[in-house]
Amino acid sequence: MNWKVEFTSRAAKQRGKLPDKVRALLDLLSKQMEISGPIRRDWKNFSRLTGDDYHCHLKKGRPTYVACWRVVDKKIQIIEVYYAGTHENAPY
Repeated sequence: MNWKVEFTSRAAKQRGKLPDKVRALLDLLSKQMEISGPIRRDWKNFSRLTGDDYHCHLKKGRPTYVACWRVVDKKIQIIEVYYAGTHENAPY
């Protein structure tokens, strides 16, 4: 069974403002999460933040872009992306 990846309204707006290459990476990340789940150790700087919250870097350098997500429901397998943007404004 595949995971369902949802974006909060804030994250959806942030996704629209990302550069094209970074947006493509975010789409790739969400596709991989749909197939393999929220643990993405194959992405740069992947780490658990707190509880079921995770983050990883989409693009290194200046500025560094990150994505943050949480597991909303393990039973029906829902992941919520709540931030996609620069490292400076990340909510951690």
